Amino acid sequence: MPANGLGTEAIAAAEQRIRPYIRRTPVVSLDGADLGLPGVDFTLKLELLQHAGSFKTRGAFASLLGREIPAAGVVAASGGNHGAAVAYAAGKLGIPATIFVPGVSSAAKIDRIRGYGARLVIGGERYNDALEASVEFAAVSGALPIHAYDQVETLLGQGTLGLELERQAPDLDTLLVAVGGGGLIGGIAAWYRGRVKIVGVEPEKAPTLSAALQAGCPVDAEAGGVAADSLAPKQVGRMMFPLAQAFVSRVILLTDEEIVQSQRKMWDLLRVVGEPGGAAAFGAILAEKYRPEPGEKVGVLVCGGNTTAVRFDR
Repeated sequence: MPANGLGTEAIAAAEQRIRPYIRRTPVVSLDGADLGLPGVDFTLKLELLQHAGSFKTRGAFASLLGREIPAAGVVAASGGNHGAAVAYAAGKLGIPATIFVPGVSSAAKIDRIRGYGARLVIGGERYNDALEASVEFAAVSGALPIHAYDQVETLLGQGTLGLELERQAPDLDTLLVAVGGGGLIGGIAAWYRGRVKIVGVEPEKAPTLSAALQAGCPVDAEAGGVAADSLAPKQVGRMMFPLAQAFVSRVILLTDEEIVQSQRKMWDLLRVVGEPGGAAAFGAILAEKYRPEPGEKVGVLVCGGNTTAVRFDR
Protein backbone atom coordinates (compact mmCIF):
# COMPACT_ATOMS: atom_id res chain seq x y z
CA MET A 1 0.00 0.00 0.00
CA PRO A 2 1.30 3.54 -0.76
CA ALA A 3 2.83 5.32 2.25
CA ASN A 4 0.07 7.95 2.21
CA GLY A 5 -2.58 5.29 2.86
CA LEU A 6 -4.31 5.94 -0.45
CA GLY A 7 -3.94 2.53 -2.06
CA THR A 8 -6.62 0.55 -3.85
CA GLU A 9 -7.10 -1.79 -0.88
CA ALA A 10 -7.85 1.16 1.40
CA ILE A 11 -10.33 2.54 -1.13
CA ALA A 12 -12.06 -0.83 -1.40
CA ALA A 13 -12.28 -1.01 2.41
CA ALA A 14 -13.76 2.50 2.52
CA GLU A 15 -16.30 1.46 -0.11
CA GLN A 16 -17.44 -1.41 2.11
CA ARG A 17 -17.88 0.96 5.08
CA ILE A 18 -19.90 3.55 3.24
CA ARG A 19 -21.90 1.27 0.90
CA PRO A 20 -24.97 1.06 3.20
CA TYR A 21 -25.22 4.86 3.18
CA ILE A 22 -24.59 5.88 -0.43
CA ARG A 23 -26.27 5.39 -3.78
CA ARG A 24 -24.75 3.41 -6.62
CA THR A 25 -25.32 6.17 -9.15
CA PRO A 26 -26.14 5.26 -12.74
CA VAL A 27 -24.22 5.65 -15.96
CA VAL A 28 -25.76 6.65 -19.28
CA SER A 29 -24.35 6.05 -22.75
CA LEU A 30 -24.18 8.87 -25.29
CA ASP A 31 -23.58 8.30 -28.98
CA GLY A 32 -20.74 10.49 -30.15
CA ALA A 33 -22.71 11.23 -33.31
CA ASP A 34 -24.98 13.42 -31.16
CA LEU A 35 -21.95 15.62 -30.56
CA GLY A 36 -20.56 15.47 -34.07
CA LEU A 37 -18.09 12.75 -33.05
CA PRO A 38 -19.21 9.53 -34.77
CA GLY A 39 -17.34 6.42 -33.67
CA VAL A 40 -16.68 7.73 -30.15
CA ASP A 41 -18.50 6.15 -27.21
CA PHE A 42 -19.30 8.35 -24.22
CA THR A 43 -20.29 7.14 -20.75
CA LEU A 44 -21.61 9.77 -18.37
CA LYS A 45 -21.45 8.91 -14.67
CA LEU A 46 -24.42 10.68 -13.07
CA GLU A 47 -23.02 11.30 -9.63
CA LEU A 48 -25.25 14.34 -9.29
CA LEU A 49 -27.90 11.76 -8.30
CA GLN A 50 -25.93 10.94 -5.16
CA HIS A 51 -27.45 11.78 -1.76
CA ALA A 52 -27.09 15.53 -1.10
CA GLY A 53 -26.58 16.14 -4.81
CA SER A 54 -22.88 15.45 -5.35
CA PHE A 55 -19.94 13.07 -5.02
CA LYS A 56 -18.97 14.79 -1.77
CA THR A 57 -21.29 12.50 0.18
CA ARG A 58 -18.83 9.63 -0.36
CA GLY A 59 -16.01 11.51 1.34
CA ALA A 60 -18.28 12.75 4.10
CA PHE A 61 -19.37 9.25 5.12
CA ALA A 62 -15.82 7.91 4.78
CA SER A 63 -14.65 10.62 7.18
CA LEU A 64 -17.44 10.23 9.72
CA LEU A 65 -17.29 6.43 9.73
CA GLY A 66 -13.51 6.25 9.69
CA ARG A 67 -12.64 8.63 12.56
CA GLU A 68 -13.49 9.01 16.23
CA ILE A 69 -16.10 11.74 16.61
CA PRO A 70 -16.00 13.96 19.74
CA ALA A 71 -19.11 14.97 21.66
CA ALA A 72 -18.87 18.43 20.06
CA GLY A 73 -19.50 16.85 16.69
CA VAL A 74 -17.91 17.95 13.43
CA VAL A 75 -17.22 21.18 11.59
CA ALA A 76 -16.66 21.70 7.88
CA ALA A 77 -15.90 24.57 5.54
CA SER A 78 -17.39 24.38 2.09
CA GLY A 79 -18.41 26.22 -1.03
CA GLY A 80 -21.64 24.32 -0.58
CA ASN A 81 -21.51 20.70 -1.77
CA HIS A 82 -19.13 19.40 0.90
CA GLY A 83 -21.17 21.22 3.53
CA ALA A 84 -24.38 19.66 2.27
CA ALA A 85 -22.74 16.24 2.22
CA VAL A 86 -21.37 16.53 5.76
CA ALA A 87 -24.71 17.88 7.00
CA TYR A 88 -26.52 14.95 5.36
CA ALA A 89 -24.11 12.31 6.64
CA ALA A 90 -24.01 13.79 10.13
CA GLY A 91 -27.79 13.85 10.26
CA LYS A 92 -28.01 10.20 9.24
CA LEU A 93 -25.44 9.22 11.88
CA GLY A 94 -26.83 11.46 14.66
CA ILE A 95 -23.75 13.70 14.84
CA PRO A 96 -23.90 17.47 15.51
CA ALA A 97 -22.52 19.45 12.56
CA THR A 98 -21.58 23.09 12.01
CA ILE A 99 -20.97 24.19 8.41
CA PHE A 100 -19.16 27.37 7.37
CA VAL A 101 -19.83 28.61 3.85
CA PRO A 102 -18.69 31.71 1.96
CA GLY A 103 -21.00 34.39 0.66
CA VAL A 104 -20.64 33.09 -2.92
CA SER A 105 -22.40 29.83 -2.06
CA SER A 106 -25.58 29.30 -4.04
CA ALA A 107 -29.00 29.49 -2.44
CA ALA A 108 -29.65 25.89 -3.50
CA LYS A 109 -26.66 24.65 -1.50
CA ILE A 110 -27.37 26.81 1.54
CA ASP A 111 -30.96 25.58 1.61
CA ARG A 112 -29.77 21.95 1.46
CA ILE A 113 -27.38 22.41 4.38
CA ARG A 114 -30.06 23.98 6.55
CA GLY A 115 -32.59 21.40 5.45
CA TYR A 116 -30.37 18.59 6.72
CA GLY A 117 -30.39 20.13 10.19
CA ALA A 118 -26.82 21.43 10.45
CA ARG A 119 -25.92 24.78 11.96
CA LEU A 120 -24.89 27.07 9.09
CA VAL A 121 -22.55 30.06 9.38
CA ILE A 122 -21.61 32.49 6.58
CA GLY A 123 -17.86 33.00 6.93
CA GLY A 124 -16.48 35.60 4.48
CA GLU A 125 -16.82 35.84 0.73
CA ARG A 126 -14.65 32.96 -0.55
CA TYR A 127 -13.94 29.37 0.45
CA ASN A 128 -10.68 30.18 2.21
CA ASP A 129 -12.45 32.73 4.41
CA ALA A 130 -14.92 30.05 5.48
CA LEU A 131 -12.07 27.60 6.05
CA GLU A 132 -10.24 30.01 8.37
CA ALA A 133 -13.45 30.63 10.32
CA SER A 134 -14.03 26.88 10.66
CA VAL A 135 -10.51 26.33 12.00
CA GLU A 136 -11.09 28.97 14.67
CA PHE A 137 -14.41 27.36 15.59
CA ALA A 138 -12.81 23.91 15.88
CA ALA A 139 -10.13 25.26 18.23
CA VAL A 140 -12.72 26.77 20.55
CA SER A 141 -15.46 24.13 20.38
CA GLY A 142 -13.51 20.89 20.13
CA ALA A 143 -15.45 19.86 17.01
CA LEU A 144 -13.61 17.58 14.59
CA PRO A 145 -12.72 19.27 11.27
CA ILE A 146 -13.82 17.41 8.15
CA HIS A 147 -11.78 18.81 5.27
CA ALA A 148 -13.40 19.11 1.86
CA TYR A 149 -10.48 17.59 -0.06
CA ASP A 150 -7.13 17.55 1.77
CA GLN A 151 -7.67 14.62 4.12
CA VAL A 152 -6.99 10.90 3.72
CA GLU A 153 -10.53 9.76 4.57
CA THR A 154 -12.06 12.29 2.16
CA LEU A 155 -9.81 11.12 -0.66
CA LEU A 156 -10.60 7.47 0.08
CA GLY A 157 -14.30 8.22 -0.10
CA GLN A 158 -13.98 10.00 -3.44
CA GLY A 159 -11.86 7.11 -4.68
CA THR A 160 -14.87 4.83 -4.27
CA LEU A 161 -16.42 6.62 -7.23
CA GLY A 162 -13.58 5.31 -9.38
CA LEU A 163 -14.09 1.80 -8.03
CA GLU A 164 -17.81 1.95 -8.76
CA LEU A 165 -17.35 3.39 -12.24
CA GLU A 166 -14.79 0.77 -13.21
CA ARG A 167 -17.33 -1.94 -12.37
CA GLN A 168 -19.98 -0.20 -14.45
CA ALA A 169 -17.77 0.76 -17.40
CA PRO A 170 -14.66 -1.45 -17.33
CA ASP A 171 -13.46 -0.59 -20.85
CA LEU A 172 -12.95 3.18 -20.54
CA ASP A 173 -9.88 4.64 -22.21
CA THR A 174 -10.22 8.16 -20.84
CA LEU A 175 -12.01 9.84 -17.94
CA LEU A 176 -12.75 13.58 -17.74
CA VAL A 177 -12.98 14.95 -14.19
CA ALA A 178 -13.72 18.45 -12.91
CA VAL A 179 -11.14 19.93 -10.54
CA GLY A 180 -11.59 22.26 -7.58
CA GLY A 181 -9.56 21.37 -4.52
CA GLY A 182 -8.64 18.09 -6.17
CA GLY A 183 -10.27 15.59 -3.83
CA LEU A 184 -12.31 13.98 -6.59
CA ILE A 185 -9.59 13.68 -9.20
CA GLY A 186 -7.06 12.70 -6.51
CA GLY A 187 -9.24 9.91 -5.16
CA ILE A 188 -10.03 8.64 -8.65
CA ALA A 189 -6.37 8.76 -9.63
CA ALA A 190 -5.53 6.76 -6.50
CA TRP A 191 -7.97 4.08 -7.63
CA TYR A 192 -7.09 3.81 -11.33
CA ARG A 193 -3.34 4.43 -10.89
CA GLY A 194 -2.71 4.85 -14.60
CA ARG A 195 -5.07 2.16 -15.92
CA VAL A 196 -7.22 4.90 -17.50
CA LYS A 197 -6.09 8.24 -18.93
CA ILE A 198 -7.39 10.89 -16.51
CA VAL A 199 -7.94 14.43 -17.77
CA GLY A 200 -8.70 17.29 -15.39
CA VAL A 201 -11.06 20.13 -16.32
CA GLU A 202 -11.14 23.42 -14.44
CA PRO A 203 -12.30 27.01 -15.00
CA GLU A 204 -9.90 29.55 -16.47
CA LYS A 205 -10.82 31.77 -13.50
CA ALA A 206 -9.87 29.07 -10.95
CA PRO A 207 -6.84 27.23 -12.43
CA THR A 208 -5.72 25.60 -9.19
CA LEU A 209 -4.32 22.34 -10.54
CA SER A 210 -2.89 23.96 -13.67
CA ALA A 211 -1.00 26.47 -11.53
CA ALA A 212 0.24 23.75 -9.18
CA LEU A 213 1.52 21.51 -11.98
CA GLN A 214 3.29 24.44 -13.59
CA ALA A 215 4.91 25.46 -10.28
CA GLY A 216 5.71 21.93 -9.16
CA CYS A 217 3.70 22.33 -5.92
CA PRO A 218 0.32 23.70 -4.78
CA VAL A 219 0.30 27.49 -5.10
CA ASP A 220 -2.30 30.23 -4.78
CA ALA A 221 -4.39 30.75 -7.92
CA GLU A 222 -7.26 32.98 -8.93
CA ALA A 223 -10.50 31.85 -7.27
CA GLY A 224 -13.46 33.16 -9.22
CA GLY A 225 -15.84 32.50 -12.05
CA VAL A 226 -19.23 30.90 -12.54
CA ALA A 227 -18.20 27.77 -10.62
CA ALA A 228 -16.67 29.64 -7.68
CA ASP A 229 -18.88 27.85 -5.16
CA SER A 230 -17.49 24.43 -6.13
CA LEU A 231 -14.28 24.72 -8.18
CA ALA A 232 -12.45 27.67 -6.68
CA PRO A 233 -10.31 27.16 -3.59
CA LYS A 234 -7.00 29.03 -3.62
CA GLN A 235 -4.95 25.83 -3.90
CA VAL A 236 -5.33 22.16 -4.64
CA GLY A 237 -4.74 19.81 -1.74
CA ARG A 238 -1.23 18.73 -0.86
CA MET A 239 -2.25 15.11 -0.40
CA MET A 240 -3.70 14.81 -3.89
CA PHE A 241 -0.94 16.67 -5.68
CA PRO A 242 1.55 13.76 -6.01
CA LEU A 243 -1.30 11.65 -7.39
CA ALA A 244 -2.04 14.33 -9.97
CA GLN A 245 1.63 14.55 -10.94
CA ALA A 246 1.78 10.79 -11.40
CA PHE A 247 -1.59 9.95 -12.92
CA VAL A 248 -3.30 13.02 -14.44
CA SER A 249 -2.53 13.20 -18.14
CA ARG A 250 -3.37 16.87 -18.66
CA VAL A 251 -5.62 19.69 -17.44
CA ILE A 252 -8.02 21.62 -19.65
CA LEU A 253 -9.19 25.15 -18.86
CA LEU A 254 -12.69 26.37 -19.74
CA THR A 255 -14.23 29.82 -19.89
CA ASP A 256 -17.34 30.61 -17.90
CA GLU A 257 -19.28 30.73 -21.17
CA GLU A 258 -18.13 27.22 -22.09
CA ILE A 259 -19.19 25.87 -18.71
CA VAL A 260 -22.66 27.43 -18.98
CA GLN A 261 -23.01 26.08 -22.50
CA SER A 262 -22.22 22.63 -21.15
CA GLN A 263 -25.04 22.97 -18.63
CA ARG A 264 -27.44 23.86 -21.43
CA LYS A 265 -26.28 21.04 -23.71
CA MET A 266 -26.65 18.39 -21.00
CA TRP A 267 -30.18 19.57 -20.40
CA ASP A 268 -31.01 19.63 -24.13
CA LEU A 269 -29.54 16.18 -24.84
CA LEU A 270 -30.18 14.24 -21.66
CA ARG A 271 -32.49 16.29 -19.46
CA VAL A 272 -29.70 16.25 -16.87
CA VAL A 273 -29.34 19.39 -14.75
CA GLY A 274 -25.73 19.86 -13.70
CA GLU A 275 -24.44 22.74 -11.65
CA PRO A 276 -21.53 24.64 -13.26
CA GLY A 277 -18.89 22.52 -11.53
CA GLY A 278 -20.84 19.37 -12.31
CA ALA A 279 -21.07 20.22 -16.00
CA ALA A 280 -17.46 21.32 -16.46
CA ALA A 281 -16.03 17.96 -17.52
CA PHE A 282 -18.59 17.60 -20.31
CA GLY A 283 -17.72 21.13 -21.42
CA ALA A 284 -14.24 20.03 -22.46
CA ILE A 285 -15.84 17.89 -25.19
CA LEU A 286 -18.28 20.55 -26.35
CA ALA A 287 -15.59 23.23 -26.53
CA GLU A 288 -13.41 20.83 -28.56
CA LYS A 289 -10.61 21.24 -26.05
CA TYR A 290 -10.52 17.49 -25.61
CA ARG A 291 -10.67 15.72 -28.97
CA PRO A 292 -11.24 11.96 -28.70
CA GLU A 293 -9.68 9.59 -31.19
CA PRO A 294 -12.00 7.45 -33.36
CA GLY A 295 -13.07 4.42 -31.35
CA GLU A 296 -12.07 5.98 -28.02
CA LYS A 297 -14.25 5.18 -25.02
CA VAL A 298 -14.59 8.34 -22.97
CA GLY A 299 -16.04 8.65 -19.47
CA VAL A 300 -17.38 11.97 -18.18
CA LEU A 301 -18.16 12.61 -14.52
CA VAL A 302 -21.23 14.74 -13.89
CA CYS A 303 -20.30 15.31 -10.30
CA GLY A 304 -22.89 17.71 -8.88
CA GLY A 305 -26.41 19.00 -9.43
CA ASN A 306 -27.08 21.52 -6.67
CA THR A 307 -28.41 24.37 -8.78
CA THR A 308 -31.54 26.35 -9.46
CA ALA A 309 -30.74 26.43 -13.19
CA VAL A 310 -34.13 24.87 -14.01
CA ARG A 311 -37.32 26.23 -12.48
CA PHE A 312 -40.60 24.36 -12.24
CA ASP A 313 -43.12 27.17 -12.30
CA ARG A 314 -45.66 25.36 -14.48
